[in-house]
Amino acid sequence: MGQIDYIKEIAKYGLENDQKNLLDSLQKIISYYKDSKRVNMALQLQSLVKNAKRQSGQLTRVGSDHYFNQQSQREIDELVIDKLHSEYRLKDLVIAENVKEKLDHFIRENLSIEFLRQFNLSVSNKLLLHGPSGCGKTLASYVIAGELEKPMYIVNLGSIVSSKLGETSKNLMKVFRKATQESCIIFIDEFDSIGKIRDYNQDHGEMKRVVNTILQLFDYLPADSLIIAATNQEKMIDEALVRRFDLNLEFGLPSEKQIEELIELTLRSGQFCLPKDIPMRVIIDTCSGLSFYSIQKTLINAIKRTLFKQMDNKNISKVVDTNIWLDLIEQEKKALKKD
Repeated sequence: MGQIDYIKEIAKYGLENDQKNLLDSLQKIISYYKDSKRVNMALQLQSLVKNAKRQSGQLTRVGSDHYFNQQSQREIDELVIDKLHSEYRLKDLVIAENVKEKLDHFIRENLSIEFLRQFNLSVSNKLLLHGPSGCGKTLASYVIAGELEKPMYIVNLGSIVSSKLGETSKNLMKVFRKATQESCIIFIDEFDSIGKIRDYNQDHGEMKRVVNTILQLFDYLPADSLIIAATNQEKMIDEALVRRFDLNLEFGLPSEKQIEELIELTLRSGQFCLPKDIPMRVIIDTCSGLSFYSIQKTLINAIKRTLFKQMDNKNISKVVDTNIWLDLIEQEKKALKKD
């Protein structure tokens, strides 16, 4: 057989999705090139075959289940920012006690699915977290993922939302389909951008379709999968959607007690401490009005700057320079006012 005959065979079996004969023909033409002293061509083809096998374990037959699974995974990869396995636990979260109790009950319920099924009881698996930025909504979702030991997909709203008619709803369906196939958590931040109130006087039909799609998808969510939505603008979300969540938790700015707990949590490794001559009351008053995130961020930055000041010292003090920290807190407050 000549080169043209091998090429015809490869084309024929490729178009027929005949994997076995396609591989045989590829091996034949590789041998043909080797015998013809065209080693470079033979090596290139051999490399292509090996890479294809390495990526999927086998050459993927177009139209096969494996082929469609690959296509589906590619589509999902485009719609999520990250898939993560969290190591956070409830002990890592500082929030209001009543909110923590509800979160604890939600986690316990999802750890007891089989037990509840014995009594024909449904499981709460749709959670709405709302409140100001930096108050623990995203961290709470990580805690749930960690406690339940479930993978969490963080949805990429930039890819989900589309200007094309009907495309946003289709993208949401793909994400929810993933949740039905895999026992996982889907986390959607800034949920108000896709769940806006359906204003029948002003809103265009696309938003109504998106909200209706979400309502339908919620109804078919498997018990062992979870949807966690977070928003800073709860009042902008359609009322029907808000009602459909099993649990609605409000996250607020930290109280005086929570500020102190957060400081202790951030320093709990014992590596660093605050100076004893600075009353905790001064620090708490200065931090008042800031979010959990801002307080922790400024404290961690103060620790780093305290260390940087001593880089040339043989004995480094691990007492946080509170002058640096208090200055960073004031800078943070000014920056937030500008925003």
